[in-house]
Amino acid sequence: MPTERTEVQVRPGVEGDLEALTALYNHYVRETAITFDTAIFTPEERRPWLLSHPEDGPYRLMVATAPDSQEILGYATSSPFRAKPAYATSVETTVYVAPDAGRRGVGTLLYKALFEALSGEDLHRAYAGIAQPNEASARLHERFGFRYVGTYREVGRKFGRYWDVAWYEKDL
Repeated sequence: MPTERTEVQVRPGVEGDLEALTALYNHYVRETAITFDTAIFTPEERRPWLLSHPEDGPYRLMVATAPDSQEILGYATSSPFRAKPAYATSVETTVYVAPDAGRRGVGTLLYKALFEALSGEDLHRAYAGIAQPNEASARLHERFGFRYVGTYREVGRKFGRYWDVAWYEKDL
């Protein structure tokens, strides 16, 4: 029996997405070492993060939604790599996909839209840190031209253990 695939839509994130984006991120805070945040957020606590990703400029937020329900299936961001001025042409990118939306190409669609949006910006490199192990994330990043540059060993502690983070970079 063929399964009907509805087309996922990707658009810039807006303030009305705040509650759903916070709930999605909190899943990863509670359940995984993918993020090194250790306490869940309220939507109000997450508002400055959302507002730091406008619809233009180098720091973007792209949201994937289901066309029928508008349910948020995931998001991708580009954020400042480091605070010092000489880092201004570098961004750190990340993707979070809803737990029930994996293996539908959502991460690929989000990164495609994000990098298209960034193509006109004055950016030189994108960086991504991937808590280990996470083969799916490594494959996604490599498909988009990221290359492995090194691993920070036991750089984060969560759930009573230490985690490595593999770092990847991409020319923009």
